[in-house]
Amino acid sequence: MAKYSKGSQNTVKSAMHRMKKGKLKSGSGAKVKSRKQAIAIGLSEAREKGAKVPPKKAASKKSARQKSASKKSAPGKAASKKNAPRKAAARKSTGRARSKKSAPKKAAAKKGTSRKRSAPSRRR
Repeated sequence: MAKYSKGSQNTVKSAMHRMKKGKLKSGSGAKVKSRKQAIAIGLSEAREKGAKVPPKKAASKKSARQKSASKKSAPGKAASKKNAPRKAAARKSTGRARSKKSAPKKAAAKKGTSRKRSAPSRRR
């Protein structure tokens, strides 16, 4: 039994032709250059027309719960390895923000116009 009808195949085919001509646009209005994206748009159009196309795969809540439960039962070392990159990424992002704030001070120092703080402002 065929998964896709002839109508859906023709819709995907026309979407591919439009992509190759540069006429296919995504939902945001940008030109589509990716072959996979053109196929996805064609399938979406076929679904709208009512052609025989399998439904989109969506992550079910049940499988998400099972995955989180299996992560909790995993050994501590595996969990710490997974969390380590997130912490490093968070540190990197805060480091970038700090460097942006300190950039004007460096520029002022290069110009020779460094500001000195008065004694009351240091106490804060």
